[in-house]
Amino acid sequence: MSASKSGTAHALGPDEPERPAPAAAPDPAAGSEDLLAALLDGMDAALCAFDADGTITHWNREAARILGWSPQEAVGRRGFTGWAVRRADAAEVEGRLMAAMEAPGRQVHEFALLRKDGGRVLVRTQSARVLGADGRPSGLYCAFSEVHARIDLERSIALSEALFDDASWGVVLVDVDLRPTVVNGYAARAFGSGRTSPLGRPLGELLVQGVEQLEGSLHHVLAEGPPRALSDVWVTLAGGSEGERRRCWRSGFLRLASPLAEEPVPLGIGWLFHDVTESKLAEQAADRLRFRSGQLHRAGRAAAECEDPMEAARVCLDFALAGFADHALIDLVEPGDGIRLVRTAATPAGTPGPCVPVATGGIPVGYAAGHPALQVAARGTSVRASAPSAPAPAPKSARDVPPAAASWSLHRRWPEGMAHALCTPLRSRGRTLGVATFLRGPARPAFDRPDTLHAESMSLLTAAALDLAALTATE
Repeated sequence: MSASKSGTAHALGPDEPERPAPAAAPDPAAGSEDLLAALLDGMDAALCAFDADGTITHWNREAARILGWSPQEAVGRRGFTGWAVRRADAAEVEGRLMAAMEAPGRQVHEFALLRKDGGRVLVRTQSARVLGADGRPSGLYCAFSEVHARIDLERSIALSEALFDDASWGVVLVDVDLRPTVVNGYAARAFGSGRTSPLGRPLGELLVQGVEQLEGSLHHVLAEGPPRALSDVWVTLAGGSEGERRRCWRSGFLRLASPLAEEPVPLGIGWLFHDVTESKLAEQAADRLRFRSGQLHRAGRAAAECEDPMEAARVCLDFALAGFADHALIDLVEPGDGIRLVRTAATPAGTPGPCVPVATGGIPVGYAAGHPALQVAARGTSVRASAPSAPAPAPKSARDVPPAAASWSLHRRWPEGMAHALCTPLRSRGRTLGVATFLRGPARPAFDRPDTLHAESMSLLTAAALDLAALTATE
């Protein structure tokens, strides 16, 4: 006979084996205790709990790390008096903690606790009461952390909010797909958009030029880490009614990694930049002026060593071409009625080279009426001109010349493929001796006012040499 769990009898047959008793059902209370212990030990904050009498009932691993007291040493003690707090502070600390039993919500305090080794540590606590089934306070829990760690966290949060609010640098968070995820006010103004419109968009939609350099820097940061120095990135922005805007952004990059992962996992890139366009342009202008002043000085010294005044005039143009123009021409005024210009010297039309004499037998160049060189000879002032298609994007090579630019230069009796011209008068002793013409291809920008001043300075040296050559020829 075998008795069932309910107490009733059951008769077994002669060949029927005896059935084993059913396994006991798992105790839900024991599983809950294990889960609670695992949760408490896995917390990043130190946590302890007290019952209604102030006896410690829970003490997690982080609390043991901060104070050095193990759970076996802490659980069962009544309050912190005599072991985790000085006796002089015990009444105040216990009063603050137990006051949370009578107040709703969380209570935040700061006080010093004792480590097991005797050292003191300043902690910030958050305490709250625990209500029992009858609605009465049955205890309280206290979460605490070292004050300096908390202050570091608050500083980090405050710094992040300041950077993304009123920072004087542009701050952009870029994800691993190189798309902006957060943009501060400075960066939004630099992009010419709101703070939300650039989010999630490829950088190629925000920048007209400079995307390759910027994306290359971002890829390098993700793969190798941030560069040691700042870098200047030139970009061109689509400016709407203002047209395209070319800007220089001095940029620094930071690789962002998750602090919660066991191994560094890239979250993206922090890109900080500052607009230095004005200072960069001023620096470039100063460098250009310094170089051109040096060229002017060297041209004067080289011309002084030439025995032939015509050679001295050509030498001056050779020094003017360095970093300035692709070709140079000298047209002298032919005496007679009206204004007729005769080509005297020119740089080779095919490959770059020095300015050489041109043997035309005194035949005037067939400039059409209104030609820039004729205007200069008549008025004695410089004239700038550009092909109609010159403002378009620059070609990839000097051979890639728009048809309009090619016909424009040939129609004006200039070398093929030129897109920008600057004609300056060659004046000496109050007379216009001729015209110096400087030419650039479509891959270079148009001549501007500083270019005109430099060309006029070189033309003065050239005109003095040409005047001397004319006086020598008449002797």
